Amino acid sequence: ELKKERMALNDKDNPDANCLPMGLTQFHTHGQPRKIVQNSSVIAIMYEANYGLRYIYIDGRTLPPQGSVQPFWYGYSVGRWEGDTLVVDTAKLQPGTLFNNGVEYTENVRLVERFRLADANTLIVTQQFEDPSSFEGTAARIMSFRRGDDHVYPYDCDPTYGLAIESREGPD
Repeated sequence: ELKKERMALNDKDNPDANCLPMGLTQFHTHGQPRKIVQNSSVIAIMYEANYGLRYIYIDGRTLPPQGSVQPFWYGYSVGRWEGDTLVVDTAKLQPGTLFNNGVEYTENVRLVERFRLADANTLIVTQQFEDPSSFEGTAARIMSFRRGDDHVYPYDCDPTYGLAIESREGPD
């Protein structure tokens, strides 16, 4: 019902329509490119859409205790390797950000993702999320991404019109 209401209003409350950072569930389904860069302690994912930047700490730290870190649009993510799969646990997501179905996150949302290369050009991402304040049980989905070029272009958004204007000019 909530999704139908939001769609009837042309998703005017959707962060993407207002040039605000999107939630991770929305970023993963957005059609614009992303770039993943890794060093020994952190993985950075640069999303072209609304120019999002997400950090996944892989240096052995754990999630901070409840209330110790202010919620953030992309949450606080820690990762670990299980064989060839990166397992990422995320909490502290900004309350009010939307799941793709129109339901808002609350301060209790928890997201577990698994990133695995199926082959040299295909990344499989499995997401499982729980938010006992929004819905019962665990929601899950599997997505696959194909390797493209490694460019993430500047992204300008004009909230006055609710339109995104992309700049496709590459570096000089």
